[in-house]
Amino acid sequence: MKVLWPWALFTLALIPLIVALYIWMLRRKRRYAVRFSSIALIRAAMPRHARWRRHLPFALFVTGLAGLLVAMARPAAEYTIPLNRSVVVLAIDVSRSMCATDVPPNRLAIAQEAARAFIDNQPDGTQIGIVAFTGLAEIVVPPTEDKEVLSAAIDNFTTSIGTAIGSAVLKSIDAIAEVNSAVAPSAVNLRAGSEEDGGLWEAPPDPAAAVQSYQPDIIVLLTDGANSRGPLPVDAAQQAVDRRLRIYTIGFGTTNPGAMVCTREQLGGDVFRGSGGGFPGGFGGGGGGGGRGFRRYVMLDEPMLREVADMTGGEYFEAENAEQLLDVFLNLPSHVVLQTEAREISVFFSAFALLFIASGVVLSLLWNRFP
Repeated sequence: MKVLWPWALFTLALIPLIVALYIWMLRRKRRYAVRFSSIALIRAAMPRHARWRRHLPFALFVTGLAGLLVAMARPAAEYTIPLNRSVVVLAIDVSRSMCATDVPPNRLAIAQEAARAFIDNQPDGTQIGIVAFTGLAEIVVPPTEDKEVLSAAIDNFTTSIGTAIGSAVLKSIDAIAEVNSAVAPSAVNLRAGSEEDGGLWEAPPDPAAAVQSYQPDIIVLLTDGANSRGPLPVDAAQQAVDRRLRIYTIGFGTTNPGAMVCTREQLGGDVFRGSGGGFPGGFGGGGGGGGRGFRRYVMLDEPMLREVADMTGGEYFEAENAEQLLDVFLNLPSHVVLQTEAREISVFFSAFALLFIASGVVLSLLWNRFP
């Protein structure tokens, strides 16, 4: 358990002062009490429980007051939430390099198979969104529980030119922002203040958000290349850091991509543009080759993926074949299922405190009707 306003606990110093005041008042009252010739006779005539019940109302009152002071500090209990309470956004690279056949039949087919297995493996109620990215990034399916819609979207992936990893991260943030009001869209500059963003978004007055280490939602980003367009991935990842979103990155493929061969269904609308189906230097629906400039973006940028995962509190995974990729996807829940969340419980402290105070007042009236 932690408290949101720890400085409020200093008010507990009032308790010993109140106790001291109570003792002083008792002693002061004794000075004006009627003196009897034999105190022992008076004590013998009094019931045994008269002494302790004389002070019980005050003890209950002080205990309740202490509870109210603790409630002022806004205590929050930490607990873990199941995966189906969170949103998982799958950001999948569908650039033309996913046609590489070093992972037969090609990288895209295996990525589609692993993503479908991940979706099927999730318990009912889990919200999953899909972002596909090439030179641009788009939210293909907003977070939903409909597994059929998600699987159909993955089956309809088509490839194109470019790898905009940074844009994919920003679109994933936007997908989460649609269903989680505690997450600002990527267009909102959290560091510039509310005036610059025009007041379009304000963090909800949720006390739990102030003590959470991370939002329960995560981004799973799969790519086989390096960023070639759009914002830098590290800059985009900083926006995820500002929103307490974790990114789990997956680097897919080997160092020898081999030939680029995609089925007609996997080829995008630009396949017949340029020589060899749209790629400079002869990349397309089949065959290999290409210039050094393009090959630079085909090769996996592991340092960047590790940095993105590390800075956001996620983890980087490497998969060089179908079995490894499937294993990564099927074991992702074990990495994200135990998510710590905190919820303010000051209301419970207040309720019990009022109960103690009320009990003290009632007993005082019943046992001490006449001052």
